[in-house]
Amino acid sequence: MYDNIFRSLYLIRRTEEEVARAYPTDKIKSPVHLSIGQEAVAVGVCEALGPEDIIFCSYRSHASYLAKGGDLNAMVAELYGKATGSAKGKGGSMHLVDIPHGVMGASAVVGTPIANAIGYAYALKLRHSNQIVACFFGDGATDEGVFYESLNWAAVKELPIIFICENNGYAIHTAQSTRQKNTQLWQKAAAQGVPAERIDGNDVLSIYEHVSETIQSLRTKKAMGPFFFECMTYRWREHVGPNEDYQLGYRDLSELAPWVETDQVERIGGMLDPIQRKQIEVDVEAEIASAFLYADQSPFPDPSELYTDIT
Repeated sequence: MYDNIFRSLYLIRRTEEEVARAYPTDKIKSPVHLSIGQEAVAVGVCEALGPEDIIFCSYRSHASYLAKGGDLNAMVAELYGKATGSAKGKGGSMHLVDIPHGVMGASAVVGTPIANAIGYAYALKLRHSNQIVACFFGDGATDEGVFYESLNWAAVKELPIIFICENNGYAIHTAQSTRQKNTQLWQKAAAQGVPAERIDGNDVLSIYEHVSETIQSLRTKKAMGPFFFECMTYRWREHVGPNEDYQLGYRDLSELAPWVETDQVERIGGMLDPIQRKQIEVDVEAEIASAFLYADQSPFPDPSELYTDIT
């Protein structure tokens, strides 16, 4: 298991570092919201999900897309605005989708994936499906009314959905403590009748264990959904873009330090045999290089595509 988790963590980290490297060249045609530092949440959750399960995610979606098995070539091509991208080059970084791998699409509008996810979960329940939905969103989404409406409805209908709040402490540049009197977000979910808990420390193994237990309960019908996990994490880069932003004054490098010390990429990598780890790194680096070359050589959409896929 550790090798799969490390590969996923390393793939996300290195892909996003390459995105950050390429961004100043203007080859990437959309804004990028990086998950560097937050990879553990997506990996822990998606490692527990099955291939048949479904995820919905917000605009910081590179990690969840890749952790769920999303096509790397299609992702990078989408960032490049190419016709071979996951959304034909029309959606960019904030609208990644890979339906064959259960990635039902990211949304750039804060909070909207929550409503979309409960709709899908309701359909699964009506079909008596054994599939499960996981919905990723940030702490900022809990400021939106759709969060409370959706959790209440999911609880009333007992839907097979797991809500994953990636709490990195900031909504853009505004700290959670200045936005919310009650910073225990799991308590807000519990108030809606949703079993909820907080997972501290950005611990990929703890997240995996908690979500695995929940999925097992849902699959065997020992418990009905929904469930809510507030996963405490931290983004290392700026809200949007490839750089750091500690010079802006809204947060300090001293705040970053403990998260770097417990970096899950290094933690899980250290659990592997060095030879095994090196082979995974070599394979992933080759995969990433191939994906960026694929994106670079792919064509832009034909002008005739301008009015297609419009609803």
